[in-house]
Amino acid sequence: MMPGRFGLQVNSAPPRLRTVGAIAAVAGALGAAGAMILRPPWSGAERARQAVLAEGRTFYQQHCARCHGANLQGQPNWQRRLPSGRLPAPPHDASGHTWHHSDRVLFEITKRGTAAVVGGGYESDMPGFAGVLKDEEIRAVLAFIRSTWPERERRFQERVSATDREAQ
Repeated sequence: MMPGRFGLQVNSAPPRLRTVGAIAAVAGALGAAGAMILRPPWSGAERARQAVLAEGRTFYQQHCARCHGANLQGQPNWQRRLPSGRLPAPPHDASGHTWHHSDRVLFEITKRGTAAVVGGGYESDMPGFAGVLKDEEIRAVLAFIRSTWPERERRFQERVSATDREAQ
């Protein structure tokens, strides 16, 4: 740098070097801005929630999607009994009835199986996952399922869960 008119510093580097420097400066600024844009602006709690949902999605795909569908759509004609007398796996999206049940009931069905929860000789193809998934993994799967519901279904299920907790 050398002094120029009005006391301003003038870059005396060759034009090619100045161009390379300018490009590097712009690239650095864009890289920093891109990192800020691409990094989700989540709080620590939100990052933890997103991690639980990702874990739940993984466990769902590994243990539930085979029957309930990769997109939570359930089996066809899920409200009509099979020749075995059992019902097909219901959808876990808003078109099903999963959101009609409290968190406690959904946890127990997932952990122990539908027949164990319903009782009275009820038969179901839904097994319990007590020996397969830990309690926190079951909760992660249920959190993932809930996260896919529209606002109306989530609010309804929250009220059902609150009523169930009060009754306990």
